[in-house]
Amino acid sequence: MEGLTSRLTALAVSALGLTLAGWGGVAAQSQLFVSTAAVPGFSGQDEAREALERAQASAGFAQQRARQFSEAAANATAEVDRLANESAALAAQIQQSEADILVASAQLSLIADQRRALDAQLAEKQQPLVKLTGAIQNMARRPVVLSAFQPGSLRETVYVRAVLETTLPTIREKTAELRSEVERGRALERDAARTLANLQSSEAALQTRRNELTALITQQQQASRSNSAMARREAQRALALAEGARDLDELVGEFDRAGLVRSALAALPGPIIRPERPDASRVMPAAVQSARSQDTSPPGEFQLPVQGRTLAGFGATDRAGMQSKGLTIAPSPGAQVVSPAAGRVSFAGPYRGFGRIVIIEHANGWTSLITGLARNSIETGDLVIAGAPIGTAGLSQPEIGYEIRESGNPVNPLNLL
Repeated sequence: MEGLTSRLTALAVSALGLTLAGWGGVAAQSQLFVSTAAVPGFSGQDEAREALERAQASAGFAQQRARQFSEAAANATAEVDRLANESAALAAQIQQSEADILVASAQLSLIADQRRALDAQLAEKQQPLVKLTGAIQNMARRPVVLSAFQPGSLRETVYVRAVLETTLPTIREKTAELRSEVERGRALERDAARTLANLQSSEAALQTRRNELTALITQQQQASRSNSAMARREAQRALALAEGARDLDELVGEFDRAGLVRSALAALPGPIIRPERPDASRVMPAAVQSARSQDTSPPGEFQLPVQGRTLAGFGATDRAGMQSKGLTIAPSPGAQVVSPAAGRVSFAGPYRGFGRIVIIEHANGWTSLITGLARNSIETGDLVIAGAPIGTAGLSQPEIGYEIRESGNPVNPLNLL
């Protein structure tokens, strides 16, 4: 009987021991990946899933834009157009890398949550087996010869060992469940390792693309040095307007009015050429002239200047009781910021309380205002295409503001995306 008890004990202890040993190795690997990965904090699985879905959509959109800009650059005949599309393609690729990093970070956060839940589940399931194994070990240590001096002990021993024989299948079943949980943990670790490799690859690609964009922007600036004197004068006038404006609304209004003047001057008819026949001279109907001058339709589609989580929407009320005139976005540190649509840069530089800002005049009286930048990569007077790089967000809890105005009136950006 003693041999039977020893065999049962060995089976139970080895089954549970192997299970716990396997889980211990998985737990050690879990600590490794959690400490290695720079996983941003999410308030819960719902927020992580929302971030994952948003980042996956952003990555797909950025990849599509990068492809379009690359094709446009390849087909461009003018050097300035080629450089503009190449820089926009790189900016889109940077935003794609940023989105890929957020995808991997959200996935790692979800994996970590699943691991914590699995830890708790396994701890709950293994406790009964630990106690049972301890009881079996105590029985095995009890010498059979002592039962002769204890009335009834031999009968009890026979009974207990019979119970052990019937208990062994249950032990095997329970340890099989534990081994299944351990395998789940190992699968999660394999997922984490793949995701971590993707994260590191995306980070490397991001740095490479940022370096390429910096070099390309330098090349663009060198190519436009011929107009540097005129650009300096325009920048000085814009800076004077910024210093004289009482607040951001007044500043944007000043540039709106200046843009309307430029548009009106550009719309003036050129010199009239004498027609070959007098009856061919006709004046354009006033209705047609009015329709052309009063066109206020949006100049194509807009896009968000930066990827991230929306902190405040259009019309939201802040702590001071003021209504938001646009969107406030929380991007990743150092995120790439791009032009929402094609236009002319009215102002690019610092403005009190808003970090660096960019004001872009679009066609038909539309204006974009982007605030909260840490660095500008364009200058006042520059002409930009949609998606052109205009700067980067800060490195510490950045917030980017985005407003669209039509003839000076705020418009919800989400209606134009």
